[in-house]
Amino acid sequence: MVYIKFNPVSNSKLYIQIYNQILSEIESGAFKVGDKLPAERELCEQFGVSRAPIRQALSALELNGYIYSRQGEGVYVKSNQPAAEKEHSALILEAVSPEDIVEARMNIEPLIVKFAALRATDEDIEGLQETIKKMEEETKAGIYVPETDEKLHNQIATASHNELFITFMTAISQAMKKQEMWQFIRDRTVTRPDFRDVNFKEHQLLIKAIEEHNEKEAVELMTTHMNNLYDRYWKA
Repeated sequence: MVYIKFNPVSNSKLYIQIYNQILSEIESGAFKVGDKLPAERELCEQFGVSRAPIRQALSALELNGYIYSRQGEGVYVKSNQPAAEKEHSALILEAVSPEDIVEARMNIEPLIVKFAALRATDEDIEGLQETIKKMEEETKAGIYVPETDEKLHNQIATASHNELFITFMTAISQAMKKQEMWQFIRDRTVTRPDFRDVNFKEHQLLIKAIEEHNEKEAVELMTTHMNNLYDRYWKA
């Protein structure tokens, strides 16, 4: 493995700075095709950041065709030329970052579910029950369907009967769809069988708390669900 000393980074777009530094070393030939990049832990230490921006930067590099990963072995340089068009590469970096998406969800969704538990009508609850049943069937079939997960969270927002909460969740859903790194990381983590089963159980308990109009329980469950989501994305 080639040893390169990277510079610490500091601002709100950490992953873009990390992406650019690693890319610069690949393009300069310091990292050659076939070379192994430093492990995530070492990169965290060198850049002075947590795992989240490191994983985002590596995901963007992989999406753009510069690197590839081997399960249990590490990350290797694939090419010093991008596989994606330049405009497409820029869009990946300019879209709302996965870390921003998770941070927004962790802070907003527990509040949304509080009002959903307080205000959900019989019609709201019936819709939630239909969707959680669909998620159960998908989980038993061994599949994870992100659209079902998204629909459930949007239905919870609708059950809050607060137009701004509904708008917030719509914006978050759109950000998730536009950000390829979000989908890339999600497909490598949340879709795993162990996470998929736990994900369903967490949603099942959430819907039960809303049905019972237990806002305290709903908030606690959503907070736990969001914390677990963070762990699945950045610590898995």
